[in-house]
Amino acid sequence: MPSNDSSGTVTAGLAWTGAGLALVCALIAASSGLGYQMGVWHFRTGFTILRWSVYVAAGAGVIALVAFALAAIRRAGVQVAISAAGVAIAIALVLPAWNLQRTASQVPRIHDITTDTVNPPQFVALLPVRQKAPNGAAYGGAKIAEAQKAAYPDIKPALLKLAPAQAFQRALAEARDLGWEIVAAEQAQGRIEATATTFWFRFRDDVVIRIVPHGDGSRLDIRSMSRVGRSDLGANAKRIRVFLKHLQSGA
Repeated sequence: MPSNDSSGTVTAGLAWTGAGLALVCALIAASSGLGYQMGVWHFRTGFTILRWSVYVAAGAGVIALVAFALAAIRRAGVQVAISAAGVAIAIALVLPAWNLQRTASQVPRIHDITTDTVNPPQFVALLPVRQKAPNGAAYGGAKIAEAQKAAYPDIKPALLKLAPAQAFQRALAEARDLGWEIVAAEQAQGRIEATATTFWFRFRDDVVIRIVPHGDGSRLDIRSMSRVGRSDLGANAKRIRVFLKHLQSGA
């Protein structure tokens, strides 16, 4: 009997330790982006906090998993539930981080994507903001263009069977539907500028769209550029793909 009590105490301790530690890691991970948003620390510090919270959460998940197995053998319902919660929290932290790391290893370390790498659309209204940002406003040239074409060969201009004025209004509507903050909409110049904000860390990426006559219709080029960070983890290419898909499905 004392042996059973002892094993039960150990199992309960492991269950509470694993679940509690996983929960603390989840709260710390959530604070990594919040601290950057509030200006408490640099985004790289936030990434470090996030990374270590994931490492510790993985360990907590292992502890909770061991507790789950022991509790299941003992048929201790409460301990099974607590340890299962710990495993679930750990997985919820570790799995997205693993996917993010895998993405980082598969995409080039660039942060400026455009459908026209020879003559990229230029920022005008957003130029003062871009010039103050760490990544600036200048295009990186042939090296960046080659990296983009190798990783995202599908990022190409959109040729629309719409007059420039119609294409402009459709592009503007799509940008708004995607939740972008419209900074400039100059129909006479065929230029739309907007800012998109990412989830969690709330990074602000800038977008410029250029529309010109092309044959009986229009040609639309788009450029999406991060303000900070060497690698965008594929975010700008994804943003352009989503925009073009929505635009062309309705054109």
